[in-house]
Amino acid sequence: MTETNMQKAAAAVGAVFLLVGIAGFIPGITSDYDTMEFAGHHSEAMLLGVFQVSILHNIVHLLFGVAGLALARTWNTARLYLIGGGVIYGVLWIYGLLVDKEHQANFVPLNTADDWLHFILAVGMIGLGFLFSREARATRPGRRV
Repeated sequence: MTETNMQKAAAAVGAVFLLVGIAGFIPGITSDYDTMEFAGHHSEAMLLGVFQVSILHNIVHLLFGVAGLALARTWNTARLYLIGGGVIYGVLWIYGLLVDKEHQANFVPLNTADDWLHFILAVGMIGLGFLFSREARATRPGRRV
């Protein structure tokens, strides 16, 4: 199987999410670990001392990581993961900007650092998806590179 740059990018992003999900369950990497709750804004656990996390938040990272690794198997599904996942993170960014951080609607939980990381992830994942889409169009049979 030929692994394309699109597939490599999706696998790399998926692996990072998997590592972040695991790190969220490791005391020391996650400060105030003993205050972690399943969900909700009351969890005071902080991944790397910056990003508010909960058990649910860590599970989402793990699932997103597994999805990235699984979807990296083909060019089309890798592209779907990068662009679709980027859109999801864009929606999460907007949600994080709009939700009151102390309201129960902040169930993930999210803090300001999470919000801006979600923006960076959205731009980065969508950017990778489109960048490597151009590469694939340029190398299709019958086209000059």
